[in-house]
Amino acid sequence: MKIQNIEDLRLLVETARTGSLTAAAQVLKVTPATASSMLKRLEGQLGARLFERSTRSIRLTSQGQNLLGYASRALALIDEGEAQVLSESSTLSGMVRVAAPSDLARSVLLPWFDEFLAANPALRLGLSVSDRVHDVLRDPVDVALRYGTTTDPNAVVRGLAMTRRVLCASPRYLERFGTPQTPEDLHRHNCLIFELRSARYVDWRFERDGEWVGVQVAGDREVDDASIAHQWALAGEGILYKSELDLLHALASGQLVRLLPQWRGERYPLNAVFPSNRFIPQRVRSFVDFIAARLAQVPILQSPG
Repeated sequence: MKIQNIEDLRLLVETARTGSLTAAAQVLKVTPATASSMLKRLEGQLGARLFERSTRSIRLTSQGQNLLGYASRALALIDEGEAQVLSESSTLSGMVRVAAPSDLARSVLLPWFDEFLAANPALRLGLSVSDRVHDVLRDPVDVALRYGTTTDPNAVVRGLAMTRRVLCASPRYLERFGTPQTPEDLHRHNCLIFELRSARYVDWRFERDGEWVGVQVAGDREVDDASIAHQWALAGEGILYKSELDLLHALASGQLVRLLPQWRGERYPLNAVFPSNRFIPQRVRSFVDFIAARLAQVPILQSPG
Protein backbone atom coordinates (compact mmCIF):
# COMPACT_ATOMS: atom_id res chain seq x y z
CA MET A 1 0.00 0.00 0.00
CA LYS A 2 1.37 3.39 -0.98
CA ILE A 3 1.07 6.77 0.77
CA GLN A 4 -2.51 7.94 0.39
CA ASN A 5 -2.72 11.17 2.39
CA ILE A 6 -0.41 14.11 1.77
CA GLU A 7 -1.17 15.52 5.22
CA ASP A 8 0.54 12.49 6.71
CA LEU A 9 3.74 13.62 4.99
CA ARG A 10 3.25 17.14 6.37
CA LEU A 11 3.00 15.59 9.82
CA LEU A 12 6.30 13.75 9.24
CA VAL A 13 8.04 16.97 8.22
CA GLU A 14 6.63 19.08 11.05
CA THR A 15 7.36 16.43 13.69
CA ALA A 16 10.97 16.24 12.51
CA ARG A 17 11.22 20.03 12.48
CA THR A 18 9.71 20.65 15.91
CA GLY A 19 10.90 17.48 17.61
CA SER A 20 7.43 16.92 19.03
CA LEU A 21 4.30 15.20 17.78
CA THR A 22 2.18 17.56 19.90
CA ALA A 23 3.87 20.63 18.42
CA ALA A 24 3.39 19.22 14.91
CA ALA A 25 -0.30 18.69 15.69
CA GLN A 26 -0.60 22.36 16.69
CA VAL A 27 1.01 23.47 13.42
CA LEU A 28 -1.37 21.31 11.38
CA LYS A 29 -4.35 22.29 13.57
CA VAL A 30 -5.29 18.74 14.57
CA THR A 31 -5.53 17.08 17.96
CA PRO A 32 -2.57 15.10 19.33
CA ALA A 33 -4.67 11.93 19.06
CA THR A 34 -5.34 12.62 15.39
CA ALA A 35 -1.66 13.33 14.79
CA SER A 36 -0.75 10.01 16.42
CA SER A 37 -3.26 8.21 14.20
CA MET A 38 -1.86 9.94 11.10
CA LEU A 39 1.65 8.81 11.95
CA LYS A 40 0.53 5.23 12.59
CA ARG A 41 -1.33 5.24 9.28
CA LEU A 42 1.75 6.46 7.40
CA GLU A 43 3.99 3.89 9.06
CA GLY A 44 1.43 1.17 8.32
CA GLN A 45 1.21 2.10 4.64
CA LEU A 46 5.00 2.07 4.32
CA GLY A 47 5.57 -0.95 6.52
CA ALA A 48 8.36 0.90 8.34
CA ARG A 49 8.84 2.65 11.64
CA LEU A 50 9.62 6.32 10.99
CA PHE A 51 10.17 7.58 14.55
CA GLU A 52 11.56 6.12 17.76
CA ARG A 53 9.21 7.34 20.48
CA SER A 54 9.57 7.43 24.25
CA THR A 55 7.84 9.35 27.02
CA ARG A 56 10.50 12.10 26.76
CA SER A 57 11.54 12.30 23.14
CA ILE A 58 10.83 11.42 19.53
CA ARG A 59 13.51 11.02 16.89
CA LEU A 60 13.68 9.88 13.29
CA THR A 61 14.73 6.36 12.43
CA SER A 62 17.04 5.82 9.48
CA GLN A 63 13.98 5.07 7.33
CA GLY A 64 12.29 8.23 8.55
CA GLN A 65 15.38 10.31 7.84
CA ASN A 66 15.55 8.92 4.33
CA LEU A 67 11.89 9.74 3.64
CA LEU A 68 12.13 13.22 5.19
CA GLY A 69 14.25 14.76 2.44
CA TYR A 70 12.00 13.48 -0.32
CA ALA A 71 8.83 14.48 1.55
CA SER A 72 10.12 18.01 2.13
CA ARG A 73 10.90 18.52 -1.55
CA ALA A 74 7.62 16.94 -2.67
CA LEU A 75 5.61 19.21 -0.39
CA ALA A 76 7.56 22.24 -1.54
CA LEU A 77 6.73 21.40 -5.16
CA ILE A 78 3.06 20.93 -4.34
CA ASP A 79 2.97 24.22 -2.44
CA GLU A 80 4.55 26.00 -5.36
CA GLY A 81 2.12 24.43 -7.82
CA GLU A 82 -0.83 25.52 -5.70
CA ALA A 83 0.57 29.03 -5.42
CA GLN A 84 1.04 29.28 -9.18
CA VAL A 85 -2.49 28.05 -9.88
CA LEU A 86 -4.12 30.32 -7.31
CA SER A 87 -2.05 33.38 -8.10
CA GLU A 88 -2.99 35.69 -10.95
CA SER A 89 0.57 37.01 -11.11
CA SER A 90 4.03 35.52 -11.44
CA THR A 91 4.84 36.38 -7.82
CA LEU A 92 7.31 33.95 -6.26
CA SER A 93 6.14 32.39 -3.01
CA GLY A 94 7.00 29.60 -0.62
CA MET A 95 10.21 28.54 1.09
CA VAL A 96 13.71 28.43 -0.38
CA ARG A 97 15.92 26.12 1.69
CA VAL A 98 19.59 27.02 1.23
CA ALA A 99 22.79 25.52 2.64
CA ALA A 100 25.90 27.71 2.53
CA PRO A 101 29.46 27.71 3.93
CA SER A 102 29.74 29.59 7.20
CA ASP A 103 32.25 32.28 6.23
CA LEU A 104 30.76 32.92 2.79
CA ALA A 105 27.31 33.35 4.31
CA ARG A 106 28.42 35.75 7.02
CA SER A 107 30.97 37.74 5.01
CA VAL A 108 29.25 38.05 1.63
CA LEU A 109 25.84 36.47 1.21
CA LEU A 110 23.68 37.87 4.03
CA PRO A 111 23.06 41.29 2.41
CA TRP A 112 22.22 39.56 -0.88
CA PHE A 113 19.73 37.29 0.89
CA ASP A 114 18.09 40.36 2.42
CA GLU A 115 17.93 42.03 -0.98
CA PHE A 116 16.36 38.98 -2.62
CA LEU A 117 13.70 38.67 0.08
CA ALA A 118 12.92 42.39 -0.09
CA ALA A 119 12.30 42.03 -3.83
CA ASN A 120 10.13 38.93 -3.27
CA PRO A 121 8.10 39.53 -0.09
CA ALA A 122 6.01 36.36 -0.52
CA LEU A 123 9.13 34.19 -0.21
CA ARG A 124 10.68 32.75 2.93
CA LEU A 125 14.30 31.70 3.39
CA GLY A 126 15.41 28.64 5.33
CA LEU A 127 19.18 28.97 5.79
CA SER A 128 21.52 26.24 7.00
CA VAL A 129 25.00 27.63 7.70
CA SER A 130 27.68 25.01 8.10
CA ASP A 131 31.03 23.93 6.68
CA ARG A 132 29.91 20.32 6.44
CA VAL A 133 28.97 19.06 2.99
CA HIS A 134 25.21 18.69 2.82
CA ASP A 135 23.76 15.65 1.10
CA VAL A 136 21.23 17.42 -1.10
CA LEU A 137 19.58 14.11 -1.97
CA ARG A 138 18.74 13.38 1.67
CA ASP A 139 18.83 16.66 3.59
CA PRO A 140 15.83 19.03 3.36
CA VAL A 141 17.75 21.46 1.10
CA ASP A 142 16.63 23.00 -2.21
CA VAL A 143 20.12 24.17 -3.15
CA ALA A 144 23.56 24.00 -1.56
CA LEU A 145 26.12 26.70 -2.30
CA ARG A 146 29.33 24.75 -2.13
CA TYR A 147 33.05 25.38 -2.64
CA GLY A 148 35.21 22.83 -4.41
CA THR A 149 34.54 20.12 -6.94
CA THR A 150 31.53 17.84 -6.55
CA THR A 151 32.19 14.11 -6.84
CA ASP A 152 28.61 12.89 -6.35
CA PRO A 153 27.56 11.55 -9.79
CA ASN A 154 23.88 12.09 -8.92
CA ALA A 155 24.27 15.76 -8.05
CA VAL A 156 23.11 18.49 -10.43
CA VAL A 157 25.72 21.25 -10.43
CA ARG A 158 25.69 24.82 -11.74
CA GLY A 159 28.98 26.70 -11.66
CA LEU A 160 28.63 30.16 -10.13
CA ALA A 161 32.15 31.60 -9.92
CA MET A 162 35.84 30.78 -9.75
CA THR A 163 37.96 32.32 -7.03
CA ARG A 164 41.38 31.57 -5.55
CA ARG A 165 42.70 31.04 -2.08
CA VAL A 166 44.81 33.90 -0.79
CA LEU A 167 47.35 34.09 2.02
CA CYS A 168 46.81 36.97 4.43
CA ALA A 169 47.26 38.29 7.96
CA SER A 170 46.34 41.37 9.94
CA PRO A 171 48.74 44.34 10.26
CA ARG A 172 48.90 43.61 13.99
CA TYR A 173 50.19 40.07 13.42
CA LEU A 174 52.76 41.23 10.87
CA GLU A 175 54.06 43.94 13.22
CA ARG A 176 54.62 41.34 15.92
CA PHE A 177 55.99 38.42 13.89
CA GLY A 178 57.14 39.78 10.55
CA THR A 179 56.07 39.09 6.98
CA PRO A 180 56.83 35.77 5.25
CA GLN A 181 58.81 36.19 2.02
CA THR A 182 58.52 32.64 0.65
CA PRO A 183 56.06 29.78 1.16
CA GLU A 184 58.71 27.95 3.20
CA ASP A 185 58.72 30.83 5.70
CA LEU A 186 55.25 29.67 6.82
CA HIS A 187 56.98 26.94 8.82
CA ARG A 188 58.05 29.71 11.23
CA HIS A 189 54.60 31.29 11.53
CA ASN A 190 51.39 30.54 13.38
CA CYS A 191 48.94 29.33 10.74
CA LEU A 192 45.20 29.17 11.35
CA ILE A 193 43.82 25.74 10.52
CA PHE A 194 40.23 24.84 9.78
CA GLU A 195 38.48 21.72 8.57
CA LEU A 196 37.74 21.31 4.87
CA ARG A 197 35.38 18.49 3.92
CA SER A 198 35.77 17.01 7.42
CA ALA A 199 39.59 16.96 7.17
CA ARG A 200 42.24 19.30 8.61
CA TYR A 201 43.38 21.66 5.86
CA VAL A 202 47.12 21.85 6.53
CA ASP A 203 48.62 21.33 3.06
CA TRP A 204 48.79 24.81 1.52
CA ARG A 205 49.86 25.03 -2.13
CA PHE A 206 51.13 28.01 -4.15
CA GLU A 207 52.05 28.51 -7.81
CA ARG A 208 54.53 30.82 -9.54
CA ASP A 209 55.53 30.64 -13.21
CA GLY A 210 53.98 27.20 -13.52
CA GLU A 211 55.84 25.83 -10.48
CA TRP A 212 53.79 24.54 -7.56
CA VAL A 213 55.10 24.49 -3.99
CA GLY A 214 53.35 22.74 -1.13
CA VAL A 215 53.84 23.59 2.54
CA GLN A 216 52.47 21.64 5.49
CA VAL A 217 51.59 24.25 8.10
CA ALA A 218 50.90 24.20 11.82
CA GLY A 219 49.54 26.54 14.45
CA ASP A 220 48.22 26.84 17.96
CA ARG A 221 44.51 26.69 17.07
CA GLU A 222 42.19 24.70 14.84
CA VAL A 223 38.45 25.00 14.22
CA ASP A 224 35.65 23.28 12.29
CA ASP A 225 34.07 26.63 11.36
CA ALA A 226 36.06 28.66 8.81
CA SER A 227 34.39 31.92 9.86
CA ILE A 228 36.06 31.52 13.28
CA ALA A 229 39.45 31.21 11.57
CA HIS A 230 38.59 34.43 9.73
CA GLN A 231 37.86 36.18 13.03
CA TRP A 232 41.13 34.92 14.52
CA ALA A 233 43.02 36.37 11.56
CA LEU A 234 41.31 39.75 12.03
CA ALA A 235 42.30 39.65 15.71
CA GLY A 236 45.96 39.14 14.79
CA GLU A 237 46.24 35.55 15.98
CA GLY A 238 47.78 34.03 12.86
CA ILE A 239 48.04 33.66 9.09
CA LEU A 240 45.02 32.59 7.07
CA TYR A 241 44.74 30.87 3.67
CA LYS A 242 41.26 30.73 2.22
CA SER A 243 38.89 31.89 -0.50
CA GLU A 244 39.49 35.46 -1.67
CA LEU A 245 35.73 35.89 -1.99
CA ASP A 246 35.26 35.29 1.75
CA LEU A 247 38.01 37.81 2.53
CA LEU A 248 36.86 40.42 0.01
CA HIS A 249 35.81 43.13 2.46
CA ALA A 250 38.64 42.55 4.96
CA LEU A 251 41.25 42.82 2.20
CA ALA A 252 39.66 45.92 0.67
CA SER A 253 39.51 47.69 4.05
CA GLY A 254 43.08 46.82 5.04
CA GLN A 255 41.98 44.72 8.02
CA LEU A 256 43.86 41.88 6.35
CA VAL A 257 46.99 42.20 4.18
CA ARG A 258 47.65 39.96 1.19
CA LEU A 259 50.94 38.03 1.57
CA LEU A 260 53.28 36.50 -1.01
CA PRO A 261 51.63 38.46 -3.86
CA GLN A 262 54.09 36.95 -6.37
CA TRP A 263 52.62 33.51 -5.62
CA ARG A 264 49.10 32.46 -6.63
CA GLY A 265 46.88 30.31 -4.48
CA GLU A 266 44.82 27.36 -5.63
CA ARG A 267 41.74 27.89 -7.77
CA TYR A 268 38.53 27.39 -5.82
CA PRO A 269 35.19 26.98 -7.63
CA LEU A 270 31.86 27.97 -6.10
CA ASN A 271 28.89 25.90 -7.26
CA ALA A 272 25.16 25.61 -6.74
CA VAL A 273 24.24 21.96 -6.14
CA PHE A 274 20.65 20.77 -6.62
CA PRO A 275 18.99 17.50 -5.58
CA SER A 276 17.25 17.10 -8.95
CA ASN A 277 17.36 18.45 -12.47
CA ARG A 278 13.73 17.56 -13.17
CA PHE A 279 12.00 19.46 -10.41
CA ILE A 280 13.72 22.73 -9.55
CA PRO A 281 11.03 25.18 -8.38
CA GLN A 282 11.02 28.56 -10.06
CA ARG A 283 11.65 30.28 -6.73
CA VAL A 284 14.87 28.25 -6.37
CA ARG A 285 15.94 28.98 -9.95
CA SER A 286 15.27 32.68 -9.39
CA PHE A 287 17.26 32.64 -6.15
CA VAL A 288 20.29 31.03 -7.81
CA ASP A 289 20.02 33.39 -10.80
CA PHE A 290 20.05 36.32 -8.37
CA ILE A 291 23.14 35.09 -6.50
CA ALA A 292 24.92 34.34 -9.80
CA ALA A 293 24.19 37.89 -11.01
CA ARG A 294 25.60 39.40 -7.82
CA LEU A 295 28.72 37.24 -8.05
CA ALA A 296 29.22 38.33 -11.66
CA GLN A 297 29.56 41.90 -10.38
CA VAL A 298 32.48 41.03 -8.07
CA PRO A 299 35.66 42.12 -9.94
CA ILE A 300 38.02 39.53 -8.48
CA LEU A 301 35.98 36.57 -9.61
CA GLN A 302 36.38 34.62 -12.85
CA SER A 303 33.57 32.96 -14.76
CA PRO A 304 32.97 29.37 -13.66
CA GLY A 305 33.85 27.92 -17.05
